[in-house]
Amino acid sequence: MKKIIIAILAAGAVAGSACKKGFLDRYPTTEISPQLFFKSESDLSMYVYGLLNHPGAGIYSAEQSTDNCATTGGQTIITMMTGSPNSRNMPNAWGWSRLRSINYFLENYQQAKVTEEVKAHYAGIARYYRAMFYMDKIRTFSDVPWYGRTLNPTDTALLYSARTPRAQVMDSVIADLVFAAANVKESVPDGTPGRWAVKAAYARIALYEGTFRKYHPELNLAATANRFLDSARKQAQDIMSSGKFKLANSYTELFNSADLSGNKEVILNCPYDVTKRGGSSSNNNGYMFGDYEQSPSRDLIQTYLMKDGSRYTDKPGYEQFQFVQEFTDRDPRLSMTIVPPGFVRLPSTLPYVQQFANNFTGYHQLKGYFNFSTDAQVTGSTDVPSIRFAEILLTYAEAVAEMGTVTQTDIDNTIGLLRTRVAMPPLNMAAANAAPDALLAAKYPGVQGANKGLILEIRRERRVEMAMEGLRYDDVMRWYAGKSLEKHAFGMYFPGLGQYDLTGDGVADVILVSKSTTIPPDAQRLKNSLGVTLIYNKVGNYGDASVDIYLENGDAGGRILTGKSTRTFVEPKYYYYPVPYAETSMNPNLKQLFGWD
Repeated sequence: MKKIIIAILAAGAVAGSACKKGFLDRYPTTEISPQLFFKSESDLSMYVYGLLNHPGAGIYSAEQSTDNCATTGGQTIITMMTGSPNSRNMPNAWGWSRLRSINYFLENYQQAKVTEEVKAHYAGIARYYRAMFYMDKIRTFSDVPWYGRTLNPTDTALLYSARTPRAQVMDSVIADLVFAAANVKESVPDGTPGRWAVKAAYARIALYEGTFRKYHPELNLAATANRFLDSARKQAQDIMSSGKFKLANSYTELFNSADLSGNKEVILNCPYDVTKRGGSSSNNNGYMFGDYEQSPSRDLIQTYLMKDGSRYTDKPGYEQFQFVQEFTDRDPRLSMTIVPPGFVRLPSTLPYVQQFANNFTGYHQLKGYFNFSTDAQVTGSTDVPSIRFAEILLTYAEAVAEMGTVTQTDIDNTIGLLRTRVAMPPLNMAAANAAPDALLAAKYPGVQGANKGLILEIRRERRVEMAMEGLRYDDVMRWYAGKSLEKHAFGMYFPGLGQYDLTGDGVADVILVSKSTTIPPDAQRLKNSLGVTLIYNKVGNYGDASVDIYLENGDAGGRILTGKSTRTFVEPKYYYYPVPYAETSMNPNLKQLFGWD
C-alpha cells in the first residue's frame, strides 16, 4: 500500500509540473525524490503502466473528421476549412507534461535493484511511449523541439529552443522504437504493449512517415521515404513470419467479443470489464443509435466492391441506387460495418427501420455497436482490438507497393488473406495496374507510376477493412488527400416523395411527404401490406428546420444532404497546426511554418 501511495504521489508530482504555459517554464519543487521510489520491479511497473494510453472504444467514434462520415460534432479540420484559423484561435495541442513524466522515468529507472534485462524491458516501454508521444506531435506540427530529458529552470537554451527539424526528431523516434522492439518482453499483462505491439506500432509509424515524405512536396524529404517504407516492411514481415498471429475466422467476432485475449488476430487488446474499471465502458450503443454525432457516408459505402470483385461504381446508374440495392451482392464487410437492410436490433425481433434526422446520412454504423446482449454491463465489457494483424498485412502490402518491389505473391499473402476470409475474389496485380479506378485516381492524384492501379486498390482495401477503427484521418493526411475533405458527406438516395422499402422484404416501411403535408394521427396513417403503419418523414431543401430529411432537389428527390457550406482545404497548410500564439510569444525562437500566423 505504501508503494502504491508513493507511486500516486510521484505521478501526481510529475503531472503537476504542467501549467497553463506548459512544463517548459515551470519546475516542480515538491517532486518526490527518485531515491525514495525507484527501488524494485514493482515500482518500475507501477510507474510505467501508469502511462498506459491507447484509445479503446474511442476508435469507433474517431472518424468524424474524415470522408467516412458526416458529423454534427465540432471538428477542428472542419472549422479550419470553413473559418479563418490562426495561432490564436486554433486548439492548443502543445502540451508536454506527458513527455516530462516519461523522461523522468528514463532518468531514474536505473536505480532499481533488478536485473539489466528487467530494467531494459521497462525502459523499452517508456521509450515506446515517448516515440508515440513524439509521433503525435509530428503529425500535428511537423517540426517540434526534441527534449530527451526533463528540464531545470537553468536550462535556458533548451527552454527557449527552436523547433527541431522533423527528420532529426523522427530519427530519435525510430531510435526509441528500435530499442523498445529489442527489449520489451513478449509476455506482458493483457491490455499493455508487449514486443509485438511495439513492433506493430513501429510498422504503423514507419509507414506513416514513409508515405508522408513521399507525397508531401513541402517537406522536401521524398528521397528518404523508402528508408521508412522498408522499415515498415521489415517490422510487418517480422510479425507475419513469427507464426504468432493469424486472421480471426470471423470478421465480426473482432468487434463483438467479451474477451479478445485469446484471439490470434489481436496484437494489442483493450480489455473492458465495467465491474473493475470504475464504470469505464466500451459501450457506444446509445451513441450510435441514439443522438449519434457521426453517420457513415455514401462515399464510404460506394468504395466497397461487389462480391464478385468488380467495382460497384462501374455499375450503370449506381448513383441512383437506393438503400436495399446498395447492399445487394456487395463485399460482406459492408454489412458487417454499416447497418444493412433487414438488421434486427435487440431486443426487437423485427427488422430495424432507419431513423432520419437533419444533417445525418440515414446510414447507421454497425462496427462498434454491440448487438449480442441487452445488458449494458455485458456490452460495456466488450473488448476492443486496438491493433490487429489485418493492419500488419495491409502495411506490408502498401510498403512494398510504394517501394516498387511488390510481387503477386506479396499481394496473395496479404490482401488475398483478407479477401479470402470474407469470401471475396483475390486482387490481381496486373489487372489492377492495367485499369486503375478513375474515381480513386481522382481522389488520390499523387499516385502515379507502374503500380498506380495496385496502390489505389490497396488503399481501397485498407479503407474497407479498417473502416471506423480510427485510422482514416491519418491515412488521408499522409496521402496528401486533404482536398477530399472539402466535400460534405452525402446520404441515401430517394428519387422523390412516396413509399420506400428499407428492410429488404419488398414491403414499404417509410413514406416521404412534402413539408406542407399534415401528418395524420397514428390511427389514420397508411399501413403497408403487412398491416404495419408506415413511418412518415417530411422532406425539403437543406436548412429547412420544418423537415426531417434534406434532399438535393427537395420534393424532387436526390441524395440526402448533410451540409452545404463552402469548405476550403489549403495545401499544405492544413495538414498541420500552428504553434499556439502564447508559446511563440514566450519563445520567439518558435517560428510558424507552412503559412501559419
